[in-house]
Parts: sequence; C-alpha cells; structure tokens
Amino acid sequence: AQGEAQPGTADMDMDMAAPWWRRFGSPPLDALIAQALAASPTLAAAEATLRQAQEMEAAQTGATQRPRVDANAGSQRQRISPSAQGLPGEGRSFGQYSASIGVRYTLDLAGGNRRALEALSARTGYRRYQLEGARLNLAASIVGTAITQARLAAQLEALQAIVQMQEAQLHLSGERLRLGQAAHSEVLTLQAQVDQTRASVPLLRQQHQQSRHLLATLTGQAPVAQVLPDFTLPDEQPLIVPSEWVRLRPDIQGAQALLHAAHADYGVAVARLYPQVNLSASLGSQALTTGALFGGSAAVWSLIGQLTQPLFNPALPAEKRAALAALDAAAANYQGVVLDALRS
Repeated sequence: AQGEAQPGTADMDMDMAAPWWRRFGSPPLDALIAQALAASPTLAAAEATLRQAQEMEAAQTGATQRPRVDANAGSQRQRISPSAQGLPGEGRSFGQYSASIGVRYTLDLAGGNRRALEALSARTGYRRYQLEGARLNLAASIVGTAITQARLAAQLEALQAIVQMQEAQLHLSGERLRLGQAAHSEVLTLQAQVDQTRASVPLLRQQHQQSRHLLATLTGQAPVAQVLPDFTLPDEQPLIVPSEWVRLRPDIQGAQALLHAAHADYGVAVARLYPQVNLSASLGSQALTTGALFGGSAAVWSLIGQLTQPLFNPALPAEKRAALAALDAAAANYQGVVLDALRS
C-alpha cells in the first residue's frame, strides 16, 4: 500500500555521522572501541603522519604565499698591497663589517605555486581519510572479534553441557547394563560419543583463547580476562545502502583527494612552461668597525627583478605529458574504488 515502509528501508534516515557500532546497543563494546581508538599504535602512527603532512603544507604555504626576509651579518679581514697596483708603500690590513636585510618573493603569474599548494592540500586530505579508514577498520575488527569471542564462549558452554548430558546418559546405560536391561554395544556407542564430544572441547577452548588475545591486542592491552560485550542486534537491518553513505567512505574520499592532487600536479607542470618572475631586494651597511656599522657607515642596497622564460627545455613537455598520464591513472583508480565500494 502507498505510504508503507518497505522492508529494510526503515533505518535509512538515521544519523550517518553517528558511529555505526553504537547500533549494537552494547556499552562494553563501545568502551572497548573507545579504548582501542585511544591506545592503538597503528592509529598513533597514522595521526603522526597526518600531522607531518599538515606541517609540510603549512611550511609550503608560508614559503610561497609570503615574501622571505633574511638578516645577514658578516665580517672579513683583508690585506692589500699597493705594489700590486704599481704604487709605492707598504701593505695595509683592515677589517670590514657588513649587515643587511634581504627580501625575496616569487610572483605566481602562471598559478604554479597555487596549484602546488592545492596538490599538497589534497594529499593532506588523503592522509586524513587514511586515518579515518584505519579507525573504521579497527572498529570493525574489534566488533568482529568480539562477536566471534562471544560465539565461541557460547559454543564452549553448550558443548560442556552436552558432555555432561552424555556422561549422565552413559552412566545410566552402564547401570542398565549391570541390571541386564541394555546391550554392551549400546554402552560402547555412548562411550564413543562422549569421547568424540570431549575431543572437541580443547580445540574450541583454544579458539576462544586466541580470539580473546586478539581482542586484547586490538584494544592495546595485555591478553587478560575481559568482560564479554552484551550485544543487542538492531531489530531492522537495512537491505539497501543509500549512495550518500557510500560517498562518505574514507577510501572513496581518499581516492578523490588523490585525483584532485593529480589534477593540481598537471597544473603545476603546465605553469612551468610560462614565464617566472622573481623579485629580491636588500638594504644594509658596511663599515670598518662594528661601532660605525649602524652610524655613519656606508649604506648599500640592491633591487633585482628577474624574468625567466623557458625557450628550449625538452624536459618540460615530457613532464607535462607525465603529469597528464598520472591524472589519467588517478581517474581510473578513483573509478575502480567507487565500483568496488558499490559492489561491497
């Protein structure tokens, strides 16, 4: 009927930003995942890599968008001989001191610096999505391992109960055999069943121990006894995943960031074919003593503007073609990641 909710679509309007594992309704599981997100060495390494990328981006931004100012100071000791110039007299030694401030800046006429910063920012975003993906993978591993541990614990408990029931049945059959009410083959059959069931207990106990150790390792702690999470599965499971959810996957967003970076790299390669303008200026003073360096000394300054236009550089067209090939590869990789995400 019109207006009825379709099966598996009742949960489509839930908050996509909320952690998915909260839907299990298990505070112990939430605590395990929170502990893992705070103590995982893998996440710590990914966070450090992200900070490195952010600082590299900040450094490159400052180096390209703002002028560079340097302070220089120097001293030298010289000896000149008048005879080297055909003059009479003895040689003379003196010291010379200098101090100056220099400013350098590169005009971004072709937009190469801007596109380079754009590529660096996209790669920083890729690191951020890698970190988010690592967090989701860790949470998924913890949930899967915790469910496995709970399943093995329930199976072990059920198997031990079965062993007790079979042992009780074997005891009754033994009494019936003693009283002449059962055949010897019946007792042997029950004994074989008990032995077979008992043989399954150690293997199941070992699997449960391994899952417990794995869960402890994932949460960043020693493999000690843990409280099994109390799972409550959602009443309704979505049968269709909306495309908005797929777009939020870190692998898709990371591939999109790499595609953006490749596009910006191609812009940088194109910008190298156009003129480059560099400006520099310096102002300072020179004196024979340090006391006179900032008072009554000779002022020196310079102002330089340099225009560079590549005329013949076979490497630049090849670099442009290489950047275009890298862009095509990034686009194909993005398409493959999206298709894999839709498939899964």
